[in-house]
Amino acid sequence: MKKFLFTIITVVILAMNTITLAENLPTDSENQKISTEELPNTFTQDETLQKPLEETEKEIPLQDVKLPKNEKGEPIITAESAIVIEASTGRVIYEKNAKAKQEPASMTKMLTGIIALETLTPSEEVKVSLDAALTEDVYLNWGEGDSLSASDMIKAMMIVSENGAAVALAEKISGSVPRFANIMNAKAEDIGCTNSHFVTPNGLHNPNHYSTAEDMARIAAYCMRNEDFRKIVAIDKMPLHWITPKDKTDELENTNKLLNEYRGLTGIKTGWTSAAGACLAASAKRDGIELITIIMHSETNDGRFIEAANLLDYGFEQVKMIEAVNRENSVRKIFVKGGKNATLHVGLDEDLKFPLVGDEKKELLNVTYKLPKIVDAEGNINKGDEIGELVLSYNGKEMKTMPLVAYEKIDEGFSFGSLLVTIISPFIDK
Repeated sequence: MKKFLFTIITVVILAMNTITLAENLPTDSENQKISTEELPNTFTQDETLQKPLEETEKEIPLQDVKLPKNEKGEPIITAESAIVIEASTGRVIYEKNAKAKQEPASMTKMLTGIIALETLTPSEEVKVSLDAALTEDVYLNWGEGDSLSASDMIKAMMIVSENGAAVALAEKISGSVPRFANIMNAKAEDIGCTNSHFVTPNGLHNPNHYSTAEDMARIAAYCMRNEDFRKIVAIDKMPLHWITPKDKTDELENTNKLLNEYRGLTGIKTGWTSAAGACLAASAKRDGIELITIIMHSETNDGRFIEAANLLDYGFEQVKMIEAVNRENSVRKIFVKGGKNATLHVGLDEDLKFPLVGDEKKELLNVTYKLPKIVDAEGNINKGDEIGELVLSYNGKEMKTMPLVAYEKIDEGFSFGSLLVTIISPFIDK
């Protein structure tokens, strides 16, 4: 009997303790509170989950990411080579290893594109060969025998960086890629490139295919003077229509992530290969100033856009465009022999504007006119003919040369004035 009573009492005591313990246990919400307070300096997973979804997924736009600056105020970039120039004069505002040889990747297509625009008519049919269809990294779903207008083939190459389109254009223009490479190199030399050699029309890897940031900036500036080129590289999205097969279409979306995002952006071309890294030619225009930047061998795809945006920002902060020479003030009069008139007015075709960088002063600009004292009207002098040149220097360094052109037509013939010029010319020329 005693054992039975002891057992009952023990059970009752255990039950009472269990009830008391249950009453003192924290709720789920209290458990959450305790775990958070125990780690006051730790950002817990639970805290992340409590944030609004739009806040956790929000990203800073590439053009708004600000890079640290060096002691000169220049953005610090990881790209191996880069440059910023003022587009109308080619004046260098910033450079990093700008003369170093690099593979330009698909920035090469700027040169292919401008040659095609200057050679082909927009409606001309361009066919896709087997080589073009089998080109590495093609974007469009096409095959041998497909065809597009020259205009659309150029757009496919520039907007979505279609490698096969570059081959098709090269073959259309010259019959083969090697022959087209000769045209590319000749054109690059005409533009003023001094350290470039092109082998492919699309920039795919080749050890003998190279350029520099400086030369690519020259090519970009030349291309952007062509209005058709400017329109193409500013296209964000567009439908693409085949000639053959009829009714076949596709959608093109520009690979340039700064387009419609960076204020004033006007182009131009992305580029990437494993050998070249991430590349970008970008241009922007604000308040009448257009800048071009070239990024070569950046570390990441997004990095090239961030670095380009920061370099353009830096350029716009540094540059002030001024009127160096007014067209009317450039007019000079020279003598004419053998013509129906004895004098000719020459001058600039337009006002000469010049970018001052940083704290540079307009007072240090100097203008020199290189003109003959007498010109011969033999064969006629036509309005617009180049007669001489104007040289603009800053602080003694030659910066820009502009042609001085004839303002009127002078026919070959006789006049007493020109006869007098002929007589006294030996003394005037001295």
